[in-house]
Amino acid sequence: MGRQRVKLYIAYDGTDYSGWQIQKNTDATIQQHLEEVIGEYDPEFERIHGACRTDGGVHARAQVAHFDMSVDIPEERIALAINGDLPRDIVCWQAEKVRDSFHSRYQARAKTYRYRIDNGEFPRIFTHRYTHFQYQPISLVPMKEAARYLPGEKDFSSFKAKGCSSSHPVRKIYGAEVYSGPDEEIIIEITGSGFLYNMVRIIAGTLIEIGLEKRESEQMEEIIESRDRRAAGFTAPACGLTLEKVYYSEDFEQFFA
Repeated sequence: MGRQRVKLYIAYDGTDYSGWQIQKNTDATIQQHLEEVIGEYDPEFERIHGACRTDGGVHARAQVAHFDMSVDIPEERIALAINGDLPRDIVCWQAEKVRDSFHSRYQARAKTYRYRIDNGEFPRIFTHRYTHFQYQPISLVPMKEAARYLPGEKDFSSFKAKGCSSSHPVRKIYGAEVYSGPDEEIIIEITGSGFLYNMVRIIAGTLIEIGLEKRESEQMEEIIESRDRRAAGFTAPACGLTLEKVYYSEDFEQFFA
């Protein structure tokens, strides 16, 4: 048979990994584990491509990836075959055969990230791998007000970490919300066309400082306009960040038209 392009939906706990992208100095990446498993089934397999290059310690509920398969496996059995040899903290929860022109990264129209803050008195043992614990009481209202300055197509240089390889700092944010979650959690949810290196985590750190009343909510506008990383807050820990969804044309129009 010829090659067939396959689209995967993948969830992972990123705690023990150095991110999505394969690296020379470590075997602990999501991409490498997937490639090793798929290579066992398909001797002509070359590479898997992910929609997002999540950083070390960052999680994903619905990472999207694709690869070209040269063996004949029924669509409904692809995810089962892959999961059989993956570590327990990486799961392929859906696989489908798609057109050859599909590209998980280049055709992605938007991505949603969620940052979770545990604002209880003590860390919650069963969620601490997925939340940033902050025992000092955080005020939700100023965080909500500050988040309103984020949507739009803007230069987000103030939220770009050192070492960012992106050639331009302009990104479009479609939505930014702060709301209460279960068990004294505070959730920051941001959807955008794309994100600079550590951008969501720096935004989260800035919003946390506003919630702790170390900054005024109105300062968010000044921080954005300054285009200066030194004006923004700290980089929130990776453990609280999860890639929630990747949008393509078929669902992008439904949500953002």
